[in-house]
Amino acid sequence: MSANEPAGASNFVRHIIEADLKANKNNGKVATRFPPEPNGYLHIGHAKSICLNFGIARDYKGKCNLRFDDTNPHKENVEYVEAIKQDVRWLGYDWGERLFYASDYFEQLYEFAIELINMGKAYVCDLTADQVREYRGTLTEPGKESPYRDRSIEENLQLFERMRNGEFEDGARVLRARIDMTAPNINLRDPALYRIRHGVIHHQTGEEWCIYPMYDFTHPLSDALEGITHSICTLEFEDHRPLYDWVLDNVSVTCHPQQIEFSRLNLEYTVMSKRKLTELVDAGCVEGWDDPRMPTIAGIRRRGYTPASVRDFCSRIGVSKSESTVEMGVLENCIREDLNASAPRRLAVLHPLKVVLTNYPQGRVEHLEVSNHPQDDSLGTRALPFSGEVYIDKSDFREQAPNKFKRLVSGGEVRLRNAYVIRCDEVIKDAHGEIIELHCTYDPATLGANPEGRKV
Repeated sequence: MSANEPAGASNFVRHIIEADLKANKNNGKVATRFPPEPNGYLHIGHAKSICLNFGIARDYKGKCNLRFDDTNPHKENVEYVEAIKQDVRWLGYDWGERLFYASDYFEQLYEFAIELINMGKAYVCDLTADQVREYRGTLTEPGKESPYRDRSIEENLQLFERMRNGEFEDGARVLRARIDMTAPNINLRDPALYRIRHGVIHHQTGEEWCIYPMYDFTHPLSDALEGITHSICTLEFEDHRPLYDWVLDNVSVTCHPQQIEFSRLNLEYTVMSKRKLTELVDAGCVEGWDDPRMPTIAGIRRRGYTPASVRDFCSRIGVSKSESTVEMGVLENCIREDLNASAPRRLAVLHPLKVVLTNYPQGRVEHLEVSNHPQDDSLGTRALPFSGEVYIDKSDFREQAPNKFKRLVSGGEVRLRNAYVIRCDEVIKDAHGEIIELHCTYDPATLGANPEGRKV
């Protein structure tokens, strides 16, 4: 990305950061992060988050980390990790030496869980997943406490260690936070912190672990350990913010990032669910994650979009807390404008109709100098071969046409782009009456010039 690219448009997230900087909060530092799960390729919605997080770090002279939230090895692999790196780089952003994995902190997270157990704020629960859901309650009814909630600290420590040692089967036990089963926010009703996962090889830690921390436990602590100041995420995590703060308030970390939520990107006629996109790939409905029909960053890259056009799109749609759907035309207009300003021009005939210039010297080929861009001379010129046989598109010719038809007609004249004026003298048809060839004459005096009195 160009260092001269203008700063991002003002929005409520930037207003919060500017107020923090004015108050010298976080000692005047800004640190953000982009934390993808390596369980699929990134789509255009992720581009909005990438541009926001890296753009804020750029504009406020801060830093942005790339951190993989790799806590679910059943769905993650190295292919996704490398694809995400490529996508972020393609968009024009660089994380420098700040590449992290949540798995980098597994030992520290385990110790934080021990802290919670020692404070009586976490316990090992034997309820099944179905029982946990049953005990959780509903939005209108409080939950019920687990019968294992009052285990002693010593028993919880022992069971948690045995979980780590692999003594229990998947789903047999989980470590849960001990908060409030009557809390109006269901996320605070003793959420799970750790679960057991056997039989998988983690792409970073191998077979070292058989227990894995949950997202709501891992994410705030990873932010804190990296010194993140503003943890920017989408609106579906707004209800999780009290749990985010609870985790940080109850373990021994010195940094407490501020979570800020914004509305995710909804693009009309477009699937924006990684789970559903995965189904399309797995079912063979598309050629792969980079199929040009996919809304993945890899897909739109193959489709011909440029990094600048995607960044422009993310800037135009803005950042707010209001859910809305963006018209596909906005995205298409961004690539159209970017290519219009920067792309060299080339001509192609999709439905060719042969034109024979009967008075053009036989065997002669001349090379005409043609501009690569109609408005930008800096893109130079190219040599375009011209001979007695050329092709036009079938739609550009009619035997008979109304006055408003400004292309070639039988007996009429047109100028070939960057070349001569030609006149259609004869129409050649096949046995079925289909036009297969035109015989025309050219005016050698009209190259680059408009003869006086002639209306073409």
